[in-house]
Amino acid sequence: MIGAIVLCGWGQTQTAHADPGNATGLKHDAQLAQDASAENVIRFVKNPDAAPAFQVNDLDGRPVSLADAKGKVVLLNFWATWCGPCRAEIPDLIDLQKRYADRLEIIALATDEDDADEVRRFALKSGINYRVAMAPDDVRRSYGGIAALPTAFVIDSQGRIVQKHIGLNDPAIYEVEVKAMLGEPVNAKIEYFDDNGQIFLKNAEKATELPGVDFSKLTARQKTIALRRMNAESCDCGCKLTLAQCRINDTPCRVSLALTAKVVSQVAHSDATKAATKPANSSQQN
Repeated sequence: MIGAIVLCGWGQTQTAHADPGNATGLKHDAQLAQDASAENVIRFVKNPDAAPAFQVNDLDGRPVSLADAKGKVVLLNFWATWCGPCRAEIPDLIDLQKRYADRLEIIALATDEDDADEVRRFALKSGINYRVAMAPDDVRRSYGGIAALPTAFVIDSQGRIVQKHIGLNDPAIYEVEVKAMLGEPVNAKIEYFDDNGQIFLKNAEKATELPGVDFSKLTARQKTIALRRMNAESCDCGCKLTLAQCRINDTPCRVSLALTAKVVSQVAHSDATKAATKPANSSQQN
């Protein structure tokens, strides 16, 4: 079974290497600056990929699939009964499903759970009003492995993943995102970002920057070489990911941090060595 860790506290919205928020207010007085920094912003993937298809049976034996929710916004939530942050967000998810019943489908996939009956009893006791099923390992893998709980994927009415949230999320963000995708007015600025591995790790090869990796001393050509190596070489931490994928998926990982730094150093040193041993220009020879 693939294990997942629990993220306590507020979660992380996958914003990729998105540009910083609007800084216009910094040029105005303190109050305007404060208002600008407090501006509500939601972010969606610019060119979203289709959500991996799956079909499982819910706790009552009825089939559950994304195809069944076609035309609705879907919140696909990987969670567990033993996960404190997962339990904490359940009342808000119940309320959200109740208020957007005809246009929103929340699907909760119980993760790292062995006893479906226990999950069923928990769901009944909690008053969960949305579909609950067990999460097979193949579904978890297709969604990137689910390294932490809770992890939620926001899927638009066309079946494309537009955002990913890891950890306990502010319930107001879910509602604003749902309303925006339903075409309703929202009191928030909508920004778009390219998925460079933040949603699907396979897209890490598109990234031009990686968390914690300093490319500043490399030329553009050297940086391209370094990134190519980081997308080809595996991390030794046991994650079974490339170095680039590990930096994106597990930013605190010291193993991938050290290995990517080593790649940068090797690429820079290799070019320096070549320059030092390069024959003199023929115009400088007799």
